[in-house]
Amino acid sequence: MIKVFLVEDEIIIREGIRYNIDWEKEGLEFVGEASDGELAYPLIQKTKPDILITDIKMPFMDGLELSRLVKQEMPEVKIIILSGYDEFEYAREGIDIGITDYLLKPVSGARLLEAVKKVGQMVEKEQEFRKAFEQERQGSVQLARQKFFRKLVLGKNPAAALLKEGRGIGMDMTGGRYNILLLQIFDKEDTKKTETAARIVQGMEEIADGMQEILMVELGIEGWVFILKETEDRKIEDIQELFIARLKGFFEAYPEVEYFGGVGVAVDRLSELSRCFEEASHAFAYRYLKKRNQILFGSELKAKPQTEEEPDIGSLEVRRLDRRVVERFLKTGLRSQVSHFVEEYFQSFGERSMQSFLFRQYVIMDTYFAAVALLEELGYEAKVLVDKCGDIQEMTSVFVSAEFDREHLRDILEAAIDLREAASLKKYSALLEEAKNYIEHHYVDEDISLNSTAASVNLSANHFSRIFSQEMGQTFVEYLTSVRMERAKELLRTTSMKSAEIAYAVGYKDAHYFSYLFKKTQKVTPREFRHGI
Repeated sequence: MIKVFLVEDEIIIREGIRYNIDWEKEGLEFVGEASDGELAYPLIQKTKPDILITDIKMPFMDGLELSRLVKQEMPEVKIIILSGYDEFEYAREGIDIGITDYLLKPVSGARLLEAVKKVGQMVEKEQEFRKAFEQERQGSVQLARQKFFRKLVLGKNPAAALLKEGRGIGMDMTGGRYNILLLQIFDKEDTKKTETAARIVQGMEEIADGMQEILMVELGIEGWVFILKETEDRKIEDIQELFIARLKGFFEAYPEVEYFGGVGVAVDRLSELSRCFEEASHAFAYRYLKKRNQILFGSELKAKPQTEEEPDIGSLEVRRLDRRVVERFLKTGLRSQVSHFVEEYFQSFGERSMQSFLFRQYVIMDTYFAAVALLEELGYEAKVLVDKCGDIQEMTSVFVSAEFDREHLRDILEAAIDLREAASLKKYSALLEEAKNYIEHHYVDEDISLNSTAASVNLSANHFSRIFSQEMGQTFVEYLTSVRMERAKELLRTTSMKSAEIAYAVGYKDAHYFSYLFKKTQKVTPREFRHGI
């Protein structure tokens, strides 16, 4: 609700305003009152109202002085001045301060309520704009951080360039040693459709923000990455221990979700983060094989040698074969994780089991049928996997070595994941086309926003912003601006409309703001563009 604070030295007038309006019924919250500006100021700082109603003439601190102080500290607060003095000087000074409305006493309750509700609509519109702007800003920063992280783990960019780029997006990479923790959350109660998911992300952000040694980057469906950096005050091992303890303690409050993390090995240089990431990914791959609600360290995982002797059938660990492990990976795993998954999947059965040709054959066939089942759920025909990987019945005759079997299992998983991603991209493509169509038909509306566009495709604003940025390579506001600018260029070249008229025609009510955006995006003014300068 819109919050209202009242300052009036005449108690009869103050109580009349306070009690003669049903604030709650009108969608307003009356958060406080005071008899003069000096008493009101600390209360205003505490209650943070959206609208301040104040008399001008009051003892100790008058309304204009109070308004000046409030506007300096809280410029977003809207101020309605009440006064029995209608001299122009008061009105002019109020305009200079930034007063929203100026009402002469005596003012009726109906007239005051009308003014408050009008100002309240302005507040709501600005709040929606700020919220959309913040979502856009976060989406843009998130996209920049994702791209930056990919550069970090490639290990091909100079450290100086990485440090400079990191500072530009709020990621200070200066540190003694580094490590990486990969984390993914699995919901047991479909928390993506509740506020729980948002609270969890916010909680993790607060933990990371509370430690100067931690940098957090969201990786979309891959989960989150936390970059740990050593400082003069704390060693990397101590940072790991403290951070992991805080994460585990935090997740105890959310039994409806499960988590799994993989930690790399500490490295001394930014250029070595690729090795750190490889070790973290190695440990992270176990999330499909081991119990969840744990964080594994890559340094603790040892590869086991394989031999080709055929063991006794009775000694095989057949009970460890669980198709759900493969099904989970097929639904949520990434192509880049396939090699790690196959390696750990084979090792999970034990060395003796994987020495068996028959057992390996059974594992591959089971994986093949799990992949076919998933692809059929996505609308594919079963033969699509045959076209990519060959007929499983024909391939079994050439399963001659553990290495060949690993390679074929990787081929099956990669093909299935590629097809899954293609189906997902097709779904997102249709959704984005619908959103682009909505923008094309509504870009002239002043109130078009991220929220309204997201609602048009039945998605939350946060989810839509993430998808739009990732798939389009630019934020919603950047795309909307480009659509408007293209239409503006067309009007500048094909009509004699004035710049202010064109601004209005493409969705901008402020001609100066339109000219500023045009110059910023097109590198020339509207006039220069029209005349080909």
